Amino acid sequence: AASDVYKRQKYIKGFKDYSFLLSELVKKGIRLKYRRSYLGVLWSLIEPLLTTCVWVIVFGTLLGRGGRDYPMYLIIGRLTYSFFSGATKAASKSVQANSSMIKKIYVPKYLYPLSAILYNFVIYLISLLVLIPVGIYCAVIPTWHIIEIIPALALLLVMATGFGMVLATLNVFFRDIEYLWNVGLLLVMYMSAIFYYPEKLLKSGYAWILKYNPLYHVINMCRGAFLGYTVSSKAILYTAGWAFGSLIIGVIFFKKKQDDFILHL
Repeated sequence: AASDVYKRQKYIKGFKDYSFLLSELVKKGIRLKYRRSYLGVLWSLIEPLLTTCVWVIVFGTLLGRGGRDYPMYLIIGRLTYSFFSGATKAASKSVQANSSMIKKIYVPKYLYPLSAILYNFVIYLISLLVLIPVGIYCAVIPTWHIIEIIPALALLLVMATGFGMVLATLNVFFRDIEYLWNVGLLLVMYMSAIFYYPEKLLKSGYAWILKYNPLYHVINMCRGAFLGYTVSSKAILYTAGWAFGSLIIGVIFFKKKQDDFILHL
């Protein structure tokens, strides 16, 4: 028991010692993402607005779907999915991308996937500012449900970290993982009810596609926070189980395999 406490204290101290490096890696990731963009971080606000306009025209106007708040509904789903997609893809390639540094100096290897997820999370938080003008356009009035965005974002970050750690580990040994994950993300996108209302699907025989997709529940929690409705406690508990379960598996898996990384880089 005493040795376990000592190990935990050692890990916490190590994390504190490298917190500055982690913040620098996060800043570096943001700079690299926008290094060839004249608009910089501002593009994280403009780009979702433009794509949302296209989707609203296609799904809301031409196909006759959605109501007054449909643009708000759509952009929340799109931003949340984009974060999960971008963060996990960046994390999966993070160890390989920093192979030269790993070979030269000792740095805790978990910093690379973690920084990839965190810089995407920072960009995601900035992009949420676009909900202000969209909310005004849709005449969405904030309610007390807005505070529920905090647990929703926390679960989203934890889940992305768990999946990211698993993918970062697997991609060192199996280079095709990032390509398979791209296909997987396409399926996840269609299973997350980003641009369609789920009511019709939930009443069909394919309800399990949404009910068992934890990312759909996270997106639904974010929508509920901004659009003013409550998500069932069962869905929240299910999502929390997925989030923390994936984090525990990801951390343990990464920790067990990290010493073998150098042999495959």
